[in-house]
Amino acid sequence: MLRGLDLQISGRDAQVERVHALVQLLAPLWERGEAIGQVDIQSALTALDTGRGDEHGRMGRQVLATSVSGRPLRPRTLRQKTYVEAIERHDLTLAIGPAGTGKTFLATIQAVRMLQERRVERLVLTRPAVEAGERLGFLPGDLQQKVDPYLRPLYDALHGLLGNERTTQLLEKGVIEVAPLAFMRGRTLADAFVILDEAQNTTCAQMRMVLTRLGENSRMVVTGDTTQIDLPPGQLSGLVEAAQVLQGVEGVAICHFSDADVVRHPMVQRLVQAYARRDAALHQGR
Repeated sequence: MLRGLDLQISGRDAQVERVHALVQLLAPLWERGEAIGQVDIQSALTALDTGRGDEHGRMGRQVLATSVSGRPLRPRTLRQKTYVEAIERHDLTLAIGPAGTGKTFLATIQAVRMLQERRVERLVLTRPAVEAGERLGFLPGDLQQKVDPYLRPLYDALHGLLGNERTTQLLEKGVIEVAPLAFMRGRTLADAFVILDEAQNTTCAQMRMVLTRLGENSRMVVTGDTTQIDLPPGQLSGLVEAAQVLQGVEGVAICHFSDADVVRHPMVQRLVQAYARRDAALHQGR
């Protein structure tokens, strides 16, 4: 019960102790005036249950950047925190998990930070336009206009971090490049932060091609959801193969997210869980 600025907790001793610990973990958020959502509460409870409360408390104080609207941007689950740290420490990071877990957005935050700190000279954001297939020629406009709809999520992330005007300036100067995967062939990407998004829709040949584009003083993050593969039936996803082949390779981190890391509308988490149960049932029925 909240009275004025005092929070009174009543119940059994164990319950009171648990709620008190929860409030302490969430304190850095409300002290900054942040709205505390269901994801934040569940993440804190999970940390308490697994003995990682101290680690979660440090995460609450870890602000990565501030959006153009003034909102603090930070990891909200411990897996997100591990992912951000992996990007800092590794030349290549693979992030695999369901939609809404922050894979692309957190990678974009890290990319923009490294650009602003002059640790890289440019950002290269790419994704396959697999849904278009060979039909790109039938779409209106030049090639960039044809593929822009498939790159829109990457533009949205940049606009949220830098604002529309600054993003446009950096795109015009070539400091930020947003391009379809086909544009990567034959290039060497040096002094760059590269993000390959929707990588579950790369073929094995495409994945090998883009991974070997990595040049000196560069970093790459590959993100994807292996439950949403749009390749033809029977064709192995390049992301699935890469996660198997690169396991244990020095300089490579592989981060897996679950439905517990979904930070969009709470309904998204329930949808992911429902489809996961359906997929498991189908698998058992085979």
